[in-house]
Amino acid sequence: MIGCPAGSPLPRPATLTDERIEKTKAAARAVFGRRAGYYRKSPVHADPAVLARLVAMARPRPEWTALDLATGAGHTALALAPHVRRVIGFDLTREMLAQAAALAREAGRPGLPLCQGDAHHLPFPSRSFDLVTCRRGAHHFADLPRALGEMRRLLRPGGRLVIDDRSVPEAAEAAELMNRLDRLHDPSHVREHSPRVWRELLRDAGFAVEEVEPYEMLRPLRDLTDGVEPRAAREIEHLVDEMEPRVAEAFGRAGAKGKWSIRHWYLMLAAQPE
Repeated sequence: MIGCPAGSPLPRPATLTDERIEKTKAAARAVFGRRAGYYRKSPVHADPAVLARLVAMARPRPEWTALDLATGAGHTALALAPHVRRVIGFDLTREMLAQAAALAREAGRPGLPLCQGDAHHLPFPSRSFDLVTCRRGAHHFADLPRALGEMRRLLRPGGRLVIDDRSVPEAAEAAELMNRLDRLHDPSHVREHSPRVWRELLRDAGFAVEEVEPYEMLRPLRDLTDGVEPRAAREIEHLVDEMEPRVAEAFGRAGAKGKWSIRHWYLMLAAQPE
């Protein structure tokens, strides 16, 4: 059954920020509803090495209750499930949760709890989780400080937050171009942040940052263009073809026109509520 707990908070009156959130949510539902089947089988999202590192960084305990935000097809929730008492997968998009339910059945965990809702207004009591994770979802949050505040609210004293997300280098030109490429690839993309900005965001939200691990992958350009509207795919290809030499070097651009591979930046971090 896909549903949120009884007694979920009523929607709040719309503000300008809420209007922006609603637009971003609509874009996310459209994109991920259409691509949901891809994420269930995506080798990037199912990467066992990255999932194992996330679990190690989470330091889960058998008595813990965990929440996996933006669970998508459920890979992270299922990786955590053997290590905690209970994990709930939470996502905005019903089609993604349906994929998570199917993956859970395949993994022999058909009862994995799944909940549909908005990361900016989490329908759970304060201090109800020992662990909150969010993998590859934070760059889709329209108001990341608000979402981090909700994560902070849900964590018990001594609890742990672990985030794995797309990132960007500190150099502004490469950071802006990476965000532009990802926005063309996915209209629900909001912003990827550098490690320095992530530290600031977490501290402002009331977290003590414990670990920050940037990592990189060289990926074929088709990972950004496959399944994308043709006009956007052509623009992605043009931007990579026409990179200035210093930017091409920052991206580690390799190959030849039409068959480029470029660097993608990621970041994994752990923090505790102060």
